[in-house]
Amino acid sequence: MKLNYKRTVLIGFAFLSISAFWQMYDTVIPLILKNSFHLKETATGLIMGIDNVLALFLLPLFGGLSDKVTGRFGKRTPFIVCGTILSVIVMLVLPWADNARNFPIFIMALGAVLVSMALYRSPAVALMPDLTPKPLRSKGNAVINLLGAVGAVYTLIMIKILVGSGDTPNYYPLFISIAFLMVAAITVLVLTIRENKLRASIEELDMSPEQHRQPGKLSPALRRSLIWILISVSLWFMAYNAVISAFSRYATIVWRLEGGGYADCLMIATISAIISYLPIGIISSHIGRKKTIIGGISLMAACYLFAAFFTSYHILINIGFALIGIAWAAINVNSFPMVVEMASSAKVGKFTGYYYAFSMSAQAITPLLSGFFLEYVSYRTLFPYAFGFSLLALLTMSRVRHGDSKPAQKKELLEHFDIDD
Repeated sequence: MKLNYKRTVLIGFAFLSISAFWQMYDTVIPLILKNSFHLKETATGLIMGIDNVLALFLLPLFGGLSDKVTGRFGKRTPFIVCGTILSVIVMLVLPWADNARNFPIFIMALGAVLVSMALYRSPAVALMPDLTPKPLRSKGNAVINLLGAVGAVYTLIMIKILVGSGDTPNYYPLFISIAFLMVAAITVLVLTIRENKLRASIEELDMSPEQHRQPGKLSPALRRSLIWILISVSLWFMAYNAVISAFSRYATIVWRLEGGGYADCLMIATISAIISYLPIGIISSHIGRKKTIIGGISLMAACYLFAAFFTSYHILINIGFALIGIAWAAINVNSFPMVVEMASSAKVGKFTGYYYAFSMSAQAITPLLSGFFLEYVSYRTLFPYAFGFSLLALLTMSRVRHGDSKPAQKKELLEHFDIDD
């Protein structure tokens, strides 16, 4: 049994469009809120955390609804198509409201686009396991994540090319370029993937029932490890997401980068993460997941501390962000597998929910908390803030005693890219 790479790439176009949008959202929206509408850092952080709060409720809701859909277009495709169309229409209102300095319209459009994106995010992610035989889903997940990285890099390139200098550039060309990519990606998906037909063929391959061991209560030791790693997940997301959500503002104010110059650092971090997945997979197969994660946290903390000393942009900062990308990949490649390693086969979905609940809660809180320090203390608190939460994650991760089974050596390169969506 071999993975159909062409089909999996086509399925991954939905995730590519999602990643392209969120890269633009996290990078550009904070600048619009600050420069066009003159919001303070705390208020900006509060608005930037809304998407994560909504995701806690909307992603399970729409994912569950898509499970119950039956029809000629399949379970997931109607959500993907409708969500994309609604998102593209509403997102193009955002640059108009920005140029018109119409804050009420901007906020209403922002809320609408967040709901529209949530409408198809879970169904889009669920499409890959739906249409991939169970033994091949790790490889499939690798392909999906690579497509997501391509979408993020596309957005960063468009920011670099299309965003002009000045505090309030015209973002219409950027939004149109992302809308075009989203429509093109979903059009390719719809024209090439016949969900119902493929689902039937996959169900025939997966006829044999999966054997589950009887789930029981976690032992006290296992429960402690689960709690400690979930706390660690929250802490390193508190650190990393604070930097990502505030970096465009930090780079323009502290390092005085103009136009889309701040995108260089983010692009370098993303590309270095992609390149590092394979060696990280090899390293973790030899030394274990926990040691690899601790190494990643330590490297990330050192880079945050390093960046804190720069008062203006320097080429060495690019090296630091390349290392941050490697560190973040080391954490992400291994943390989700450690969580589900502690679950019985009947509770993997439940434990997956635990992982996303802790990671997304942190992403909802940290823009607000870090924004408070940026506004009322100094912009220079951003990297010390991230450094502090990284150290806390290092301490809590050291208390984890389970979930550290060394994975078998991979036979194919793409299996090393298997990370969470």
